Amino acid sequence: MRYYLPKRALKILKKLDTPIKIQNFLDGMKINFEEDGDTYLSPMIVLEQGICHCAEGAILAALALRVNGWPPLLMDLKTNKNDVDHVVAVFQRFGKWGAISKTNHAVLRYREPIYDSPRELAMSYFHEYFDDRGRKNLRSFSRPLNLKIFDHRGWMTTRKEVDYIPEYLDKIKHFSILTKQQIRNLRKADQIEIAAGKLVEWERGHRERIFGDKIKNKLNF
Repeated sequence: MRYYLPKRALKILKKLDTPIKIQNFLDGMKINFEEDGDTYLSPMIVLEQGICHCAEGAILAALALRVNGWPPLLMDLKTNKNDVDHVVAVFQRFGKWGAISKTNHAVLRYREPIYDSPRELAMSYFHEYFDDRGRKNLRSFSRPLNLKIFDHRGWMTTRKEVDYIPEYLDKIKHFSILTKQQIRNLRKADQIEIAAGKLVEWERGHRERIFGDKIKNKLNF
């Protein structure tokens, strides 16, 4: 594998040599609220600006994994029409699956590598994936996608948007997690769950995290 990352970017990514370090790094980044419209910022721009949403964070995480000898894998969690998909970077350690996740909420976060399969990993998000009306909306998950298939497009080093990655991820085979009968019999999340789900880490206009440590990612990029 040949890739030529800018020295400063490579220095940052080399330090993120475990999934835990990658997750901690992403947690310190501001959420991209896409105030000027949809974006799919490349890893280089995410590092430069210190901002990302779930897909952008997952792609950066996949690059950090690859730089440190892990496969750059993404998984898509697909919902019904009541919600939006979530993208995570996935990895294996000691034969078990885990996930790195960028989110602004108290749920849909990092997963320890304790799951026997991608399906088990995806199912761990099911009960957390509800909307403000308590509807549980997760319906399927994709197979892990290795981003090396996009090497010819320079996804690791480009400054252009990488919208083709989530677009491709959305189209590949997904596996259903519920039958129609199961869907009809789902119980809604209760009020305390809904209230907890509204807790956010960043608010629009804030320069620092509003919950937890006030971390600033000084990238010096």
